[in-house]
Amino acid sequence: MIGNGSPGRTLEDLIASNEAADLVEASTDRGLSEDLALKLLSHKEIPARAFELLAKNPTAMKHRRVLTAIVTHPRTPRFVSIPIANRLFVFELMQIAISPRVATDLKVAADNAIISRLDSVSSGERLALAKQGSTRLAGALLNDAESRVIEAALNNPRMTEIEIVKALKHDQVSQSLISLVCEHQKWALRTEIQVEVLKAAHTPLAKAILMAERLPPSLVAEVLKNSRLPVHVRAYLLEMQARRKG
Repeated sequence: MIGNGSPGRTLEDLIASNEAADLVEASTDRGLSEDLALKLLSHKEIPARAFELLAKNPTAMKHRRVLTAIVTHPRTPRFVSIPIANRLFVFELMQIAISPRVATDLKVAADNAIISRLDSVSSGERLALAKQGSTRLAGALLNDAESRVIEAALNNPRMTEIEIVKALKHDQVSQSLISLVCEHQKWALRTEIQVEVLKAAHTPLAKAILMAERLPPSLVAEVLKNSRLPVHVRAYLLEMQARRKG
C-alpha cells in the first residue's frame, strides 16, 4: 500500500497505470525515488497536473536527474520548467541549450540562466563553456576578460559570423577579441568581420592595416566614413588606399 491511501495498490502500480488520476496521485507520493520519478516522467500518458505536483514533491526534487528530466520533458508546462531550470548547474543548463530535442524557448531560457551567472563562474568553467556551449553562449563569451576563453569561443563549432560581428559592434569590445579575430584562420577572411574590425574604436593600427589590405580600396573608404577609429588612424588608412589605387 502506498502512502497516499490507495488500499492494496503500490506506487509502482500507480505509475504503471494509464489513468491520469493514478499518475497524478503517484506524483505527490513522498516515497517517490529517483528511479520511480524517472519512470513516471517516461510515461506516455502523464498529464500536465502531474508535472506541477511532482515539482512540489521534496523527495523527488532532490535528485538532479529528475530536475533535468522535468525541465527537458516536451509536455512540462513552462510555468513549471522555467523556475526549475534556474536551479540547475551551468553544465546541466548547457546540455539543455544544445539539445536538439528541447524547444527553442527553453534553450533560450537555459542560455539566459548561464549568461546571468558568468560573473560568478570560474575561469576553467568559462573555458569549457566557450568550447562546448551553444552559439549564443559562445557569443556572450567573446568579450571575456581572458584571451584563452575568447579563443575557445571563436573555435567553438557552433560559432557564427553573426555572433562575432555582434561582439565587434559592442562599445567595449576588447583588443584581445580584435587581435584574435584578425589572426584567426577562418574568421579573418570574412568580409563582414573585416569591416567591423575597421569600424571598432580600439583596433590597433597594425590590425587595421591588415584588414584594410584584404578589402577593395573603395569599400575601405566607405567603411572609414562611419568608423570609430581615431582620426589619425583613419587618415593613414585612407592614404594607404590612395597609394593602392595609384
